[in-house]
Amino acid sequence: MSLEKENHVLIIYPHPDDEAFGVSGSIMAYRDMGVPVTYACLTYGDMGRNIGNPPVTREALSKLRKAEQLEAARLMDLDVKFLDYRDKTLEFEDKDLLRSDIKKVIDETKPSRLITFYPGYSVHPDHEATAEAVLDVVAEMDEADRPTLTLVAFDKRTFDDLGEPTLQTDISEYAERKREVLAAHKSQTERLLIELCKDTQFSKEARERWFEKENFYYYDINDWISKEKE
Repeated sequence: MSLEKENHVLIIYPHPDDEAFGVSGSIMAYRDMGVPVTYACLTYGDMGRNIGNPPVTREALSKLRKAEQLEAARLMDLDVKFLDYRDKTLEFEDKDLLRSDIKKVIDETKPSRLITFYPGYSVHPDHEATAEAVLDVVAEMDEADRPTLTLVAFDKRTFDDLGEPTLQTDISEYAERKREVLAAHKSQTERLLIELCKDTQFSKEARERWFEKENFYYYDINDWISKEKE
């Protein structure tokens, strides 16, 4: 399915490289259409599982991953806003403050489409906290101002619980550029990209998952509002 022309696309994720795996092909497609795209990255990923090669300190990793994100953004012609939260702490942050900071970005960019994780299906606590905060903010917006919510789910239960994606974009023409974007996040992806070059079942499935299509689910904010009232 082809992407539609948008006034502005806003992506809100917690970590550098979150955008690279699930949506970078779509980002580049939007940019080729002339659509402004902004990535609000909540943390610098300083608690990432991989600490670089050669290894670096957590403080240095924060600076390294910020630089990697900026390079990835350059490759995609993407605007990046860092919100300066600490990695792996979002579920413990002041919820009002987190929502306020997210609201500021939404008010500033006025997106017609907003991409974030699908709550309950995004595996990592930071992913879940981000998704919940975003939906809380959108739920409080005037209905006429709300962006179309396009969510990413990758929990192993996704297809059983949510069914087939409601939006699936063919990104095969962006496959090589997406590899370059992933490679820009070298501290986190170097080993993975080496594995993807091997002839294994894992690498075959990963190449299909990341370099052929990107999957999204449209989300009705009224479902979230109803859930919060339960």
